[in-house]
Amino acid sequence: MTKQLRDVKDHKDLVHVPNLNEQVIDDFRANQGRVGGPYEGARIMLVHHVGAKTGARRVTPMSYFPQEDGSMVVVASNRGASTNPAWYVNLMARPRTDVEVGAETFSVVVEEITGTERDAVWADVVAVIPAVLDYQKKTNRTIPLLRLTRVD
Repeated sequence: MTKQLRDVKDHKDLVHVPNLNEQVIDDFRANQGRVGGPYEGARIMLVHHVGAKTGARRVTPMSYFPQEDGSMVVVASNRGASTNPAWYVNLMARPRTDVEVGAETFSVVVEEITGTERDAVWADVVAVIPAVLDYQKKTNRTIPLLRLTRVD
């Protein structure tokens, strides 16, 4: 802990510095789905989910890959960690949720893609973002791919 933080007696004196996700969310909402910084030009959506253990409502920005059938695919890489990201666990526990894409918010159903279909989609994802292969090499788990399908 830095001396500056140890010297703070009252938490209200702390200046809140938003983390990268908060910055992306703010940028996304201010610019109808477009973001700048390291994600400029990427297809980003905001996925709403509820903590499987805590019940806390969360919003996580995610890159997505549009599919010909209108669904969207997200990669649960967790940057190659040995465990799936918390949002993956949350979405598997409650697979019906809302997403924000551009200026639109709508409900989706989430399902994990498996088998030969996963292999084909994985090849498409890797063709667009080869760095995903590096994440797979860092872990023994198979990185999940999730399909988000719009529901009315």
